[in-house]
Amino acid sequence: MTNELTGKEVETVRDIDYLKLLARQYPTISDATTEIINLQAILDLPKGTEHYISDVHGEFESFRHVLKNASGVIRNKINDLYGNTLRESEKKALATLIYYPAEKLDMLDINDREIDDWYRIHLFRLIEVCKRVSSKYTRSKVRKAFPKEFAYILDELLNENEDRINKYDYYNKIIETIIDLDRARSFIIAISNLIQRFAVDRLHIIGDIYDRGPGADIIMDMLKEYHSLDIQWGNHDMIWMGACAGSEALIANVVRITARYNHLELLEDRYGINLLPLATFAMDTYGSDELTKFMPKGVEVTEKNQKELELIAKIHKAIFLIQMKLEAEIIYKHPEYGMNDRMLLDMIDYEKGTILVDGMEYELNSTEFPTVDQKNPFILTEAEKDIMERLKRSFMNSMRLNDHMKLLFSKGSMYKVFNGNLLLHGCMPMDEDGVFMEIMIGGDKYKGKAALDELDRLARQGYFNNDPVLKEQGLDAMWYLWCGPASPLFGKRKMATFERYYIEDKTPHAEEKNPYYRDRERPDRIEMILEEFGLDKDHAHLVNGHVPVKVTKGESPIKADGKLLVIDGGFAKAYQKETGIAGYTLIYNSHGLNLVSHEPFESTQKAILEEKDIVSTVMVLESVRSRRRVADTDTGLELKSQVADLLQLVNAYRKGYIKEIIQTAYENK
Repeated sequence: MTNELTGKEVETVRDIDYLKLLARQYPTISDATTEIINLQAILDLPKGTEHYISDVHGEFESFRHVLKNASGVIRNKINDLYGNTLRESEKKALATLIYYPAEKLDMLDINDREIDDWYRIHLFRLIEVCKRVSSKYTRSKVRKAFPKEFAYILDELLNENEDRINKYDYYNKIIETIIDLDRARSFIIAISNLIQRFAVDRLHIIGDIYDRGPGADIIMDMLKEYHSLDIQWGNHDMIWMGACAGSEALIANVVRITARYNHLELLEDRYGINLLPLATFAMDTYGSDELTKFMPKGVEVTEKNQKELELIAKIHKAIFLIQMKLEAEIIYKHPEYGMNDRMLLDMIDYEKGTILVDGMEYELNSTEFPTVDQKNPFILTEAEKDIMERLKRSFMNSMRLNDHMKLLFSKGSMYKVFNGNLLLHGCMPMDEDGVFMEIMIGGDKYKGKAALDELDRLARQGYFNNDPVLKEQGLDAMWYLWCGPASPLFGKRKMATFERYYIEDKTPHAEEKNPYYRDRERPDRIEMILEEFGLDKDHAHLVNGHVPVKVTKGESPIKADGKLLVIDGGFAKAYQKETGIAGYTLIYNSHGLNLVSHEPFESTQKAILEEKDIVSTVMVLESVRSRRRVADTDTGLELKSQVADLLQLVNAYRKGYIKEIIQTAYENK
């Protein structure tokens, strides 16, 4: 869009109509030019810090701490400010105060005579840290983040002039008054939360918030309050989204996995899902033998908890066989999915106790299938139908669950292109030749970006559409995204759940990965994907999660000459033996790109009591000589477009195409 406006350019109806609409917001040349100056100034600010986190899998304590310390960003700011003036113990104490202000203040053991000095010292320190982390934002943006009760005070303190000759007493008096009025505690909490807020401008969650860990709902509550966020759906998020939307097969998967990791209280107590009918059915139908494979993971069986764990195992076993029947119905309905080999209940020889998998016969470790009709193995019993109807109502009517799923739909998507990088949880499905795999969706073939866009649309259709036919199409697509062989979120030929439960021979347990994972070390393959999404292959990155990086086996998260970054490093405790660490995060700020690896987080209690931060190692991936500015970001492109439009408006005013609207003093009343 040009800066000069010719007569021909404004003669189109579109230009005139658009500029007239813009003139309502900026009715004078002065208004428009003031906004241009403001936007140009914003473009020259350093770009905000982006924080990438992946595969947290319900580990809310680790997640909360990494969110609070911004993967070390806050500690770095403290070091920059006080590196040579505070002892290491004082810097640790200040960092912990910022992360957990209310908890640390509750623990203060200082007498009344010294408490005012403690408040005074720490208020000044916190103000300096807050100045540092907010310095890359406009004054307007900073003001909008202020809590109302301290807005004026914070504005004065954070925007204090460096020359304090005339205002030294004034600022000291503000601090003294805060202390005298017994508002120091509230102010410290408020400014600590502000520091956390300003440390990160944008949070990216690269999928798999749910399953395995105990607190996915707590993580979702935290994300609801976060100031700037996007989520790339993971396959474990998708099953919860589909379950809430009413997919019975995905409901069964959610209940099964929750039982497997011994977190049924998440469903019952925190989401209000009624599991009593299922529990009663499981107790009446299944004996106490042959439950070993269905006992909760990571829990030692004792005399005290044995009966409780056996009940969970029975629930686990009962819902899994229901799941197998429900999934067979979807597979039968969709031959285009190419998943007939996963209809396993009719491949069992019930007399011999064996099963055919991929053409090979294997011995079963259990032949207890009390609800399976050998002639019609995929038919639900009346009791199973009743259980699923009750569970479906319970999932669909859970207000808290729907609240969390709406956040996933609102802030989430199959992928995200942001500031020159591609964010994708799983993979870009490829065939053996290294080209994009064609996926049959609703009778049409899709591949590459188009496939992800269509699957994204269908997932939303499954949740939001009330037409039974269209809703079912969407729900089936959501199930396919969970476990389909060409699913970008799953990325494997099969999900060998049945084999792991019922076959001791580990041969059929293997889950063959999509060729994407074979070729993702190749720069040309990653470049092909980046170009598919309209990105510059020489400067862009693909950020992945989903498959844990096995550091103990020498695997690196940096692949394809740095074009691919895999940041699933084991947030979930279930993976940490494999990975050797407790997760990767990524920090992208105005200076460059840093990969951060984290040691296991012990507990929030230790972090507060012992001021023990997560031990993190920072690896600088890219460092730029000239700091990246807002002008270099997606936001910058939008602002430049706004500047171009405003320049056209100014020229239209000056050339007489649009008249200024100046209100009189009477009209302003």
